Amino acid sequence: MQLQHDIAVVGGGLAGSVAALAAAAKGWQVAFIAPPPALQDQRTTALLSESIDLLSDLGIWESVQPVSAPLRTMRILDGTTRLLRAPPVSFQASEIDLDAFGYNIPNKPLFETLQVAIGESALIERFERPLVGASQSDAEITLTLADGTRIEACAALAADGRNSTLREAVGIRVKSWSYPQSALVMNFTHRLDHADTSTEFHTERGPFTQVPLPGRRSSLVWAVKPEQVDEILSWPRERLNTEVEARMFSILGKVEVEDSIQAWPLSSLIAEKFGTGRTMLVGETGHAFPPIGAQGLNLGLRDIMQAIAALAEAGGPEHAAKAVTAFNRQRRLDVTSRTAGVDLLNRALLSSFLPMQVLRAGGLAALSAIGPLRLLAMRQGMTPGWRKNARTPDSASSGEQVGR
Repeated sequence: MQLQHDIAVVGGGLAGSVAALAAAAKGWQVAFIAPPPALQDQRTTALLSESIDLLSDLGIWESVQPVSAPLRTMRILDGTTRLLRAPPVSFQASEIDLDAFGYNIPNKPLFETLQVAIGESALIERFERPLVGASQSDAEITLTLADGTRIEACAALAADGRNSTLREAVGIRVKSWSYPQSALVMNFTHRLDHADTSTEFHTERGPFTQVPLPGRRSSLVWAVKPEQVDEILSWPRERLNTEVEARMFSILGKVEVEDSIQAWPLSSLIAEKFGTGRTMLVGETGHAFPPIGAQGLNLGLRDIMQAIAALAEAGGPEHAAKAVTAFNRQRRLDVTSRTAGVDLLNRALLSSFLPMQVLRAGGLAALSAIGPLRLLAMRQGMTPGWRKNARTPDSASSGEQVGR
């Protein structure tokens, strides 16, 4: 069986689902190649205001806002016991005229809301068989599924993750590396109010990051040695509660860890290029790194926005080759700089090398003491080239424009 579509989106996770909806929003016929996920994702994602704007434009934000929590303060605390310790650094959204930097959203309800929207779109045809191969010509890309279905499209977005079949099929190589870390992911309740504040503790094993959820609940990403994972998961719940509270210096009081704790190995990846022929890489297909600084999915959603914009500016998916050239150029600096920055900070946490510790502590001290530098870091952390006229998270659903 052979089918024709304007654009194919490969990958059924958060990035692929958003990409399919964004393409359909342009009026394009979308082939969505998305086998059901093997694992129910219990993580949360901190989405910044630009990403919230995108969810609003796609009609998703109103449904997930009630289960999300605003991020009004983001702070970094040095939780190491080393000789050189950095001072606390706090970033306030109000300093850059925002009500909130963004929102922390549980992945499960976000994913479910995206699936409902995809099912309701007349422009998206879903295929649940996995991709097994692809070939490109000057005029089209042909994708072959496991059941023999062949799908022809003018363009393709590869959103099928770190082990992407489509990326490999079109011949894009990647550089990848791993860290001696795994991330334990869990949610917990706490006695004291979090005041819409996310706290990233820097420890010798990596980040220990609390991010607010609605009410007196928070999510936690805890970097540990891989060999510690099974031991920690075997602890009685009371011991785990005590350990989490102690590592947070009781800033939220007594805690109670909820069920469904998951562990994820930490690694990084960056593609040698972000598109070739008629295919563009979005999300973790093109870049991946540890959960530091709320950059991961935000970077992936920016991929999607620029991929769709490049196709539209080129004249539509039939002009994908021209769009790919522009997309490669546009994404290079953003992706490489953020991948390098997160990698450097993570390695600085793990390293006991004194000059590295001086660099880390000195950098954070400068952010704490120098107001203009802190403002620049916040603006560039939100999005490159800080948009002066963009929507705040609170105005996203109404479409108001405000000056920043």
